[in-house]
Amino acid sequence: MKKNKFLLLALLTLVIGVLAACGNSEKESGSTEEKDAATEVRIGYFPNMTHIATIVGLEKGFYQEQFGENVTISTKTFSDGSAFMEAMSTNAIDLGTVGPTPALNTFVKNPQHEIIAGAVNAGAVLVVGADSGINSVADLAGKTVAVPTFGSTQDVGLMKSLQDAGLKVKSSGGDVNTIKQAPADTAALMLKGEIDAAATQEPWGVNIETNANAKLLLDETQFAWGSESTNTVVAARKEFTTNNPELTKKALKAHKQAIDFINENPEEAIQLFLDHVKEITGKELSKDEVTKAFARLTPTTDVNEDVLKEMATISKEAGYITSDNIDGLVNLSYLEEALK
Repeated sequence: MKKNKFLLLALLTLVIGVLAACGNSEKESGSTEEKDAATEVRIGYFPNMTHIATIVGLEKGFYQEQFGENVTISTKTFSDGSAFMEAMSTNAIDLGTVGPTPALNTFVKNPQHEIIAGAVNAGAVLVVGADSGINSVADLAGKTVAVPTFGSTQDVGLMKSLQDAGLKVKSSGGDVNTIKQAPADTAALMLKGEIDAAATQEPWGVNIETNANAKLLLDETQFAWGSESTNTVVAARKEFTTNNPELTKKALKAHKQAIDFINENPEEAIQLFLDHVKEITGKELSKDEVTKAFARLTPTTDVNEDVLKEMATISKEAGYITSDNIDGLVNLSYLEEALK
């Protein structure tokens, strides 16, 4: 009788152990699903040439192909980096392309996002009125230069170019005046004589040259940090990347697909960009202008972290941020996994 009791007790212990193991297995499985449980990915970007990788990725269906049919994609466009970063900080978007300066400025104040890949190098220029008498950066002393917005990558790039010429903007104790102006409206401002120059991203540099009788003072190889300058990056909310590591890697695979497609099929990529911008803005850009602008940038997943650190220092000196410590901003681990 005692033997039977011992056998029954042993069997009962075994059953409880198996059930507990199953329960733990289900819990672990559930936690894995929770870590990649997003059913919607919200992507932000600008209708600019420097965001062509995101646009091509959407137009070619690379993101949807990578995410699968059970994940919905929603998109939101922005006119400047401040608005983009505000949307990311308030959980309105999950990831997307933005200039590195708005990303690092916001990170210093609220480190809830990270840069997970590069998107475009170069693609920014400094143009001046053809009759402005400006033939060098030194000639900008006492002049007015338009930037997309204060704290933008082009704004900080202008400060870098001025710094190299021994000049500063007025807000930093210099004598070069800067005003913020939407790139699409900058040509009109120059035609009216209200500005002397503009630091801007493409295709607006070419647009100003064409429509405002402007000339290049610094091309994409000369402006700020030149061709190696990281102009556009992929940024993502840390909460999204942490909870959805596989979706993050899939997004970066789609991003790399788009960059490869652009580099291998530039003419088709340009047409996709033109069609996309017309559809979302109602404006038809000149194909000749966009083709010329395309030659001034390099789609890439690379991130020049040394340039980002210099951008942070200039932003601090300009009073946009209180610290230039951006440790933890760049996280390329997801990209490394995606490229394997």
